[in-house]
Amino acid sequence: MEKVHCLIIGSGPAGYTAAIYASRANLKPVLYQGIQPGGQLTITTEVENYPGYPEGIQGPEMMVDFEKQAARMGADIRYGLATKVDFSKQPYKVWIDEEKEIEADSIIIATGASAKWLGLPSEERLNGFGVSACAVCDGFFFRTKEVAIVGAGDTACEEAIYLSKLCSTVHMIVRKDENGMKASKVMQDRVKATPNIKIYWNSVTEEIVGENKVEAMRIKNIVTNEIQEVPVQGFFVAIGHQPNSDIFKGWLTMDEAGYIQTIPGTSKTNVEGVFAAGDVQDKIYRQAVTAAGSGCMAALDAERYLSAKEHV
Repeated sequence: MEKVHCLIIGSGPAGYTAAIYASRANLKPVLYQGIQPGGQLTITTEVENYPGYPEGIQGPEMMVDFEKQAARMGADIRYGLATKVDFSKQPYKVWIDEEKEIEADSIIIATGASAKWLGLPSEERLNGFGVSACAVCDGFFFRTKEVAIVGAGDTACEEAIYLSKLCSTVHMIVRKDENGMKASKVMQDRVKATPNIKIYWNSVTEEIVGENKVEAMRIKNIVTNEIQEVPVQGFFVAIGHQPNSDIFKGWLTMDEAGYIQTIPGTSKTNVEGVFAAGDVQDKIYRQAVTAAGSGCMAALDAERYLSAKEHV
């Protein structure tokens, strides 16, 4: 068993930023990178909207920069996946890779969220080459082009409207008919009122066409069985995200989707000394810069918590 002062679980912008601030506060943080070191940005190509990179930067390269900075500040960065926790009493216990047991005086959870995908081989192959799960992140690259978006909820509608301001045509693929759309009425009305959004009801994506980049999509009407190929240069999947919070269920307060709930204006969870940052607790913004900001908050909250605890 190992005892640490501050344990950080996760390694995207939130985790690495928390490590930078915790190191500067002399908390001697130990960070476990999880199953995907660097988080969702490692499957992103060019990032143009993060401050400080005027020419843009590749997502994986940016995460290497974050990791190097955290390591330079003194963070102990390790490979490993947190597989079990026990928050019943302090110090809290966390198991890494189902084997190594760690006791921690404070814990920062920055495990992020994973985009839900359709499960098509072509979707996986072209991910980052025209296929994306974030219109706000990548829509800019498809200005004046034709794109597709899959989804029927509020997020899909919001992203379709966002894309409609950049792209010539947005082809929206909806599995159910008009009465089965999950989005709120106001969002449905906005989408329908946008002239360059074309909705395909009762439709599913059969294939994304293209070798090295997206060139078209093949869709099927599940009522008529008609298949058509539509030329597009970008393909956006907006069928939701899944927060990586399963191991904390039963310990931390979450919403119905599994996002960890924090006290507004802080990173504090319902368990004293356990903090959450980044996409695992943010289902609204989900941007690298907001994740980094919440990582900073978590480290500052942890520092204040530990300082107060030492002076009791």
